[in-house]
This record gives sequence, C-alpha cells and structure tokens, in this order.
Amino acid sequence: MPSKPPIVFPQEQQLLATLGERLKLARLRRRLTTTAVAQRAGISRTTLYKAEAGDPGTTLGTAMRILAVLGMSADFDRLAADDRVGRRLQDLALAPRRRARRPAKAGDEQN
Repeated sequence: MPSKPPIVFPQEQQLLATLGERLKLARLRRRLTTTAVAQRAGISRTTLYKAEAGDPGTTLGTAMRILAVLGMSADFDRLAADDRVGRRLQDLALAPRRRARRPAKAGDEQN
C-alpha cells in the first residue's frame, strides 16, 4: 500500500519544482536520457520523472543518487550547511546572563 505524500505548502512546492527543473536541465546538458540516468541511479524512469517534476514524495536518497549520476553529489553537501538562524539562537543562549544579587540574610554578617 503506497504511503500518503507529505503535506507541502505552496512555497515549499515551488522549491521542489525548481529543484526538479534543475535536475532535468543538468541531465539534458549532459545529453543523458531518462533511461540512462534512471538505470545508473538504480531507480525507475517514473521515479526520475517524479523527481524532475518536484514531487514531494521523492526521497532524499533518490535525489542523492540522481545528483551522483549527474556528477553533482558535492551540491548535496551544501544543503543546510549554513544554519544562520540556528547559530544566532545558539549565540543568544550562550550570552552571559547577569545574576541579580540576593539580599543578605539577617544572620549572614561578614567579618
């Protein structure tokens, strides 16, 4: 039984469609057929068509195999490599906090 495709928002779908178009253009620039790429990647032509169409059900493993066949696997390494938001949040959490002085207790006299 096939699983349901994940819910994808329009902006995310546009990104997937752009990625699919880039994969297709890279394949065409190399003058490779869908049959050749699918066979080398170990996937079906239907799966390749779906990846090139930006189908949200395409797995990361499939995208990696297609990029590898196209000689572009180094591009995969750049995904989420620059986590600016995460670093900023981490830096904010690491900032030293000033502790409030607690009032001295009646029996805590210093000599």
